[in-house]
Amino acid sequence: MAPGHVAYGMRASYGMTHVTPDHITAWERGLAVPDAHELTALAGALWCAPRDLMGAPRTLREHRIARGVAPEDVARATGLTLRAYLAMEETGRWTGGRRESALLGAVLGLPPRALLSITGGEEELARLLTEAVSTRWQAHIRDIADLLSLERRELKSTLRALHDEYQTLMAATLSRAGGAASGENGRRYLDEIVHHFWTRFENR
Repeated sequence: MAPGHVAYGMRASYGMTHVTPDHITAWERGLAVPDAHELTALAGALWCAPRDLMGAPRTLREHRIARGVAPEDVARATGLTLRAYLAMEETGRWTGGRRESALLGAVLGLPPRALLSITGGEEELARLLTEAVSTRWQAHIRDIADLLSLERRELKSTLRALHDEYQTLMAATLSRAGGAASGENGRRYLDEIVHHFWTRFENR
């Protein structure tokens, strides 16, 4: 399809009367970026989904657009007013509670890692994981499951493995062979605990 064909499709089928072949060319060359409405219409004109034209979505708005869901539908599904939801998209700061977060994940089909990134829970996850591997992981599984909107049974093998890895590192610090190097490895492990968690969870 030539740029003119794409522009015509956007105008005729999606009411984008302002779109010209020059717009299409600029988007192709990376000289300009379509807004949310233009991206949706562009995907329709090209017979694909918006996510096929995007890189990996990062923000709440990008995840919503990638899945072709209207903001009104997200607001309704999460029990938020449209104004409140749009404000969260605009600021990039999710202020919904755990119930709203779980509903957001459901309506947008978000995997746990993406949902946590959007809702800003990485710091809390790091805290809970640090406590879980350094004490009894069973005592923290409920809070971690609630934070990630997951079933506890989905987390057991991952938390058990993380706990065993960390405890092995710490046991080495008490042996003559381990010493300071093992202690440093233990500290580094905790610094990277969220990364270790996702690597094990997503490959379980």
